[in-house]
Amino acid sequence: MVQVQEALLVLLDTLLLVLKILYDIALGIYRLCIPVEEKSVIGEIVLITGTGHGIGKELALRYASLGAIVVCLDVNEEGNNETVNEINQNDTLKAYGYKCDVSNREEVLKIAKKVKEEVGDVTILINNAGIMPCFTFMSHTPEQIKRIFDINVLAHFWIFQAFLPSMIERNYGHIVALSSIAGIIGQPNIVPYCASKFAVRGLMESLYEELRSMNKEKPLNINFTTVYPYMVNTGLCKNPCYRFKNVMSLVSTKQAVDIIVKAQRQNTKEISIPTYWHHINTIIRCMPSTCIDRIRDFMNAGLKAEC
Repeated sequence: MVQVQEALLVLLDTLLLVLKILYDIALGIYRLCIPVEEKSVIGEIVLITGTGHGIGKELALRYASLGAIVVCLDVNEEGNNETVNEINQNDTLKAYGYKCDVSNREEVLKIAKKVKEEVGDVTILINNAGIMPCFTFMSHTPEQIKRIFDINVLAHFWIFQAFLPSMIERNYGHIVALSSIAGIIGQPNIVPYCASKFAVRGLMESLYEELRSMNKEKPLNINFTTVYPYMVNTGLCKNPCYRFKNVMSLVSTKQAVDIIVKAQRQNTKEISIPTYWHHINTIIRCMPSTCIDRIRDFMNAGLKAEC
């Protein structure tokens, strides 16, 4: 009798699961036609790493223009100050700048304490800082490999440990991490970089799941967004190569920032830049490995090794 009851319970749970999945699919199709409204960021405290140039700088400018209070972190003090000063030239906007080596845990914790005292609790966190030395695998020095992981991976851990506790305490916040297309598709000449960006993907997915499992009794109000940019024209990609230039040319910084900000404001969990790459990769991964190799050879896109 007990076994029959357990079997019926499993059957009911399975039917309920199927109904929920069908509902999610229907909602997803509906959202393709009518997207989620972008939430306001007015008054939010947005901390962004790597704001001295490139995507980080443009993100800081964009969030400030949307009414957020922006906290800029970069080891490049001069470039960071330029970003902060550019924002603060407008009397209605507000930005704070801090010199910080995000790969140094003690320095991150020290800066986090100052941010809390001088600005307040961070509500939107954007891990953008990263480096990409471009050499063949055996040409990478041990110091280069360690530095790549210190900045591209471990810095995320230190930033999370510093700013996530206040989000958990309030059950409110949003975490954005920039991975890369190289974090879902391995590429030659940037093997350590690819590995670091795969790690960011795993970190974001597992951290989200851990927080969700800890908040089963109430809805989790801390959102996660992982971004997978293609090669962005920030100077990081020094030797790009591609067969189809009109389709696979470098993405502009403005285009990248448009997608990142929109994804955050719509609570999108994962997105690539351009957006179709994530879907293409999902489809390709269902094919035999030989097919994937043929497609890669046909597209012939990537980065040449630096001399």
